Amino acid sequence: MGKVLKCIVLDDELPGLTYLKMLCQQIEGVEVVKAYSDPLIFLNEVQYLEFDFCISDIEMPGINGLELGKLLPNCPIIFTTAYKQYAVDAFGMDAIDYITKPIQKERLIQGVKKLRKYLNTNTPKRNYIQIQTDRGKTSILFSQLNYIRNSDIDSRDKLAHLEDGSTLILKNVSFEKLLEQLPENQFSRINKKEVLALRIVKYFTAHEITTLLLDEDGRALSFSLTDTYRKRFLNKMPGEQIT
Repeated sequence: MGKVLKCIVLDDELPGLTYLKMLCQQIEGVEVVKAYSDPLIFLNEVQYLEFDFCISDIEMPGINGLELGKLLPNCPIIFTTAYKQYAVDAFGMDAIDYITKPIQKERLIQGVKKLRKYLNTNTPKRNYIQIQTDRGKTSILFSQLNYIRNSDIDSRDKLAHLEDGSTLILKNVSFEKLLEQLPENQFSRINKKEVLALRIVKYFTAHEITTLLLDEDGRALSFSLTDTYRKRFLNKMPGEQIT
């Protein structure tokens, strides 16, 4: 099946929107993040949403689907419409598919298959994590992320320490969700409260990791390595493979 694809659906007619959402929910590997009857509301909220593609009607008030696509140039779109005359324009802007109404489930499944093929061949390997922070939705380069620890203020949040010495509060996210987005060969959880970038490791013992970072007094910053996470950490370190 592959990864679950997160989808935004848009149609200004509520019956059509409800039907489209229902069809998507019947397709294995597709998750509807949110449904919009007003594309302008979607544009106001898009920076806070995490999704892989859109299924959008073309004729909508305020802004039509083609105009919407131009405002989201990096977002794959499957267009749906009752009118065939928009097909040339849609494919001219590299739409994934163009499905005429009434939409059939089998036809929508074909569109999702085209999308998966497109993502497998065109999606570049990410060098960043995109996440909700105290400054809004933020992209953080892996190369700039030193370590992440639990927030002392709210246990649901995490505190990301960056290469330039600044910090960001990662809002309402678990370590499990973070590790799904971080490269496994570059980051490791080392205890219940912290995840560490392997590039900052200077040396380590069975219970402590000393890093290249310095504390306020100019001493090397150290972290505890606990039993639960030791084996996984050691297996990621060069020359320290264990069975």
